[in-house]
Amino acid sequence: MNKTFAAILEYLANFFAHRKGLLPMLGILLVILNLILRLWVPGWLSTSDLLLHLGIVIAILGFMLAWAL
Repeated sequence: MNKTFAAILEYLANFFAHRKGLLPMLGILLVILNLILRLWVPGWLSTSDLLLHLGIVIAILGFMLAWAL
């Protein structure tokens, strides 16, 4: 179990080391998508702001990971 987790973590670290802006860009796209949904599509997804919160968390984690790598 620990070897598998370590292998996955090492793979992800190597993957994101060369793509430092991927997670912040994905977070920004989710925030923009939330704005579009909020303006034009009524429903649960737009009123809950799920994509907004998810985008902010992903962007912050992306900035922290880019700083560490």
